[in-house]
Amino acid sequence: MGKLLEGKVAIVTGAGRGLGRWEALLLAREGAKVVVNDLGGGFDGSGKATGPADEVIAEINGAGGEAIANYESVADFQGAKRIIDCAIEKFGKLNILVNNAGILRDRMMFNMSEEEWDAVIGVHLKGTFNCSRHACAYWREEHKAGRNHEGKVINTASDAGLLGNPGQGNYGAAKAGIAALSIILAKEMERYGVTCNCVVPVARTRLTTDATPSMAAMMGTAKPGEFDIFDPEHLSPLVVYLASDNAKEISGETFRVMGNKVWFLRGWYNVDVATKKEKARWNPEELDSVIKEMVKKAPPKKDLAQVLLEA
Repeated sequence: MGKLLEGKVAIVTGAGRGLGRWEALLLAREGAKVVVNDLGGGFDGSGKATGPADEVIAEINGAGGEAIANYESVADFQGAKRIIDCAIEKFGKLNILVNNAGILRDRMMFNMSEEEWDAVIGVHLKGTFNCSRHACAYWREEHKAGRNHEGKVINTASDAGLLGNPGQGNYGAAKAGIAALSIILAKEMERYGVTCNCVVPVARTRLTTDATPSMAAMMGTAKPGEFDIFDPEHLSPLVVYLASDNAKEISGETFRVMGNKVWFLRGWYNVDVATKKEKARWNPEELDSVIKEMVKKAPPKKDLAQVLLEA
């Protein structure tokens, strides 16, 4: 049986640890040549080190794969271009972009600083835009020149954005933005043979343990020999599948993974509708009972804690 990604070239941002590391390893195992991008900072974005990316490179190359490291920050527009250029210059093309890099600066809205907001938005939302923008420009020009690389963009969202999580206004807003951006990118790039999908991991990483003690307590630790539903490795098969030619008809979609479960998600949808009998605009007094009745009949909202409990 052949490898799913034989001959493909992939970039994974934030690939030095956690989700990105496992994604890079499985992409390589399935035949892709991989650019392992990682700034090497802490979960809050502070610091810089080459060690995390280098360790993943050594693991891939030691297993017979082919990978190179890149230490650029995705939050830097020109730095993101250098990430894309790194793959093209080293391997001759680019097929797959996995936007995974992220940091956390959790704070309640009334305590959050401008710098804490900007830093998280900059890495997650702007970083996803930066890398995607340069990759899409490359694929568009290649398509116009008659070279269709069937580009695949896989973005990383979070239930903090899709369901909401107190104390993560910056992170949640960025992740909700990434989910919306994925749908738009899919529509824009369809004519160029490029797909874009979004993945939502529920996993034990530095962003859910070191940065968020309450999440660490909920996820706990698995006993030896026990199936660990929060192992970050569980997301990588979905990423590889979406990066493969088998998924060429799937675009603009969002999937959540936790353990042995895969959810198919769709965004905002109509829960209910009320139509005024006469053709005239509503007034505030009329809307009072109408809105309250619709909200009363609606199914209850779910939060991240409920998702975990339902698993």
